[in-house]
Amino acid sequence: MLHFHSLRVSRIERNTPKSVTITFDIPEDLREEYRHEAGQHITIKKEFDGEEIRRSYSICTSPGEGKLSVGIKEIPEGVFSGYANQSLREGDTLEVHPPEGHFTFSPDASQSRTVAAFAAGSGITPVLSILKALLEEEPQSKFVLIYGNRSTTETMFFEEINDLAARYPERFTVYFTYSRSEEDNALFGRIEHSTVNYVMKNKHKDTIFDAFYLCGPEDMIHTVSDTLRENGVDEKKIYFELFTTSEEAELDENLEGQTKVKVIVDDEEFEFTMPQSERVLDAALDNDIDAPYSCQGGICSSCLARVTEGQVKMVKNQILTDSEVAEGLVLTCQSHPVTPKLTIDYDDV
Repeated sequence: MLHFHSLRVSRIERNTPKSVTITFDIPEDLREEYRHEAGQHITIKKEFDGEEIRRSYSICTSPGEGKLSVGIKEIPEGVFSGYANQSLREGDTLEVHPPEGHFTFSPDASQSRTVAAFAAGSGITPVLSILKALLEEEPQSKFVLIYGNRSTTETMFFEEINDLAARYPERFTVYFTYSRSEEDNALFGRIEHSTVNYVMKNKHKDTIFDAFYLCGPEDMIHTVSDTLRENGVDEKKIYFELFTTSEEAELDENLEGQTKVKVIVDDEEFEFTMPQSERVLDAALDNDIDAPYSCQGGICSSCLARVTEGQVKMVKNQILTDSEVAEGLVLTCQSHPVTPKLTIDYDDV
């Protein structure tokens, strides 16, 4: 399993009044370890008042750009996002985990395809990486972006996206949509059922789309994916990543038993007994096991592991496919043990 490394912040650019783009200096001996696929994210950890916090941020640069940058939007009472936007300085160092994640796009110069993306707010960050990878490395392919924000002022990467549209006018089409501002050459309102139909049945009614990438709040993801399916889109063509999720869910059943757990991480084995009412990741961390994690909300996949003995029930799963679950992959931050014995392998993913 790969570990955190201390990386120097080489550049901080103000993106919007409430967001920044942070670029890291990658030492030569770590370049291979930090090589990323379009759409992946990194996890950053830092201590605040003696408490370690971890946050995942999607990479906004394409692999071909040769640099590692993330966009961070400040959120109300956000400990790290506030620090990144207000206090972080060029030359500072941060503990950064190498890139990971399954919301990815692999460019192929021989392909001729059309890809669409629906993004809202800071959900643009992985989509921007995917967009640039396609435009740079698939000269015969096209990209359609529907990007929702409150206003132009709050639109992350607004100038860069417009520059790309001007540079690739025959291959890249963007539809900005604003919920609180009526602007020329933009849609008004949130990304909703009618927005999807406007693209699918009006502007691009004769287009055959090969893939759809969705990134943003949970409600938007559900609305867009449901509407795409209503339009006959094969579910296998729809890829998504949540940036926010709904309220914390719990299992419908009460679990009162105990489970003997074996955890394998970094080629080491640890054993402990835990109540089935608790979640595996929480119990591992309580036993001082350095298990990988970030969001702890089931939306980043950092805590992914494989069950090799026993069973768990996940409270929420909006990332793993049915086939991945069938292979034994689980999100440990969402998993309750339901058998007397359980073996979780973080290395085998």
